[in-house]
Amino acid sequence: MKLIVGKTELNKTLADCFSNAVRASLPVDFFERDYVVFPGFCDVHVHFREPGFSYKETVASGSLAAAAGGYTAVGTMPNLNPVPDSVENLGLQLEIIQKDAVIDVIPYGAITVGEAGETLADLAGMAPNVIAFSDDGKGVQSDDMMRAAMLEAKRIGKIIAAHCEDNSLLHGGYIHKGDYAAAHGHRGISSESEYAQIARDLKLVEETGVSYHVCHISTKESVELIREAKKKGLDVTCETGPHYLVMDDSDLGKEGRFKMNPPLRSKEDREALLQGLLDGTIDMIATDHAPHSAEEKAKGLEKSAFGVVGIETAFPVLYTDLVKPGILSYDRLLDALVYAPRRRFGLALGEDYTVWDLNAAYEIDPGEFLSMGKATPFQGKRVEGRCVLTVCNGKIAYKNNLYL
Repeated sequence: MKLIVGKTELNKTLADCFSNAVRASLPVDFFERDYVVFPGFCDVHVHFREPGFSYKETVASGSLAAAAGGYTAVGTMPNLNPVPDSVENLGLQLEIIQKDAVIDVIPYGAITVGEAGETLADLAGMAPNVIAFSDDGKGVQSDDMMRAAMLEAKRIGKIIAAHCEDNSLLHGGYIHKGDYAAAHGHRGISSESEYAQIARDLKLVEETGVSYHVCHISTKESVELIREAKKKGLDVTCETGPHYLVMDDSDLGKEGRFKMNPPLRSKEDREALLQGLLDGTIDMIATDHAPHSAEEKAKGLEKSAFGVVGIETAFPVLYTDLVKPGILSYDRLLDALVYAPRRRFGLALGEDYTVWDLNAAYEIDPGEFLSMGKATPFQGKRVEGRCVLTVCNGKIAYKNNLYL
């Protein structure tokens, strides 16, 4: 067994990684096995659906699924019921997290009341207990509202994490406006609907000086806009998802498990995203884990709900498709999965580790997921790497009994 930490050294040996209590619960030959140990992964973009939509996912099921994927810290998005747009509403979510989470779960607060885009939420009141502010699932359409949000976030020292989507450019689309949509008669979502709002926001960032993060970028134009903003010295970071790095619209099928927002884009977009990850323009990888019920995802591309699950498959997919072929180094992958999100959002890395059998080869089977959501574009994909154990804050959050 060996510890792989990337460029950021933990100043610990493998023997330091596990408390006596954890060691006592493991087989005596555990540390002699051919496993690898990574620092706990961090995903700053997940949907655990509680309160309000517990038929899709709960904090308990979502956090356990995250631990099974090697994650020890996550940021949960605010499209809930009630929306965490006030101290009172946020408190309901915090109570559930305190009671049911098996890893560190830090919620986002909403930018606007009800995520309706009309009235600024109580950012200052929520600030001590949120990772950042977002209206994820919706773009803030009003320039004036986004400016006001940025000024307030700047004042209180918090990040605005933007879902960038110009509603006036959607035209009822539900997959990428590209070759697949044209060939199969589907209404497409233009790339401009994403990058036009990023361009608007970057002007406001330059004006306000706010710390700004762009969620789930998917287009080549978005990459270039963020690259140029960083050259200007703006306080900007961004994320993309595993599916955008290894799939494009040529991989689409007719099932709802291929429908997410933003959609899978073109091959050129995918290549630009990968280059952006390699050169540091894209800071981190976040899954946008978005579970829905089987019924909601069984209506095909047009009518299924937007969103796929991904927190249990992220590392195996990235390791298989990018690290093993030599496209992405361990250092860059671990920075994107562990260190960059924690640096940006101020999340400490404590006694958090995840143990993997990188020799385990299997086909992804949603029936094995611990998440209540089963819709994944990676269903049936053959991958290598299976999580054996995840330790969060010195305690076991997940263990794979087949390996222990």
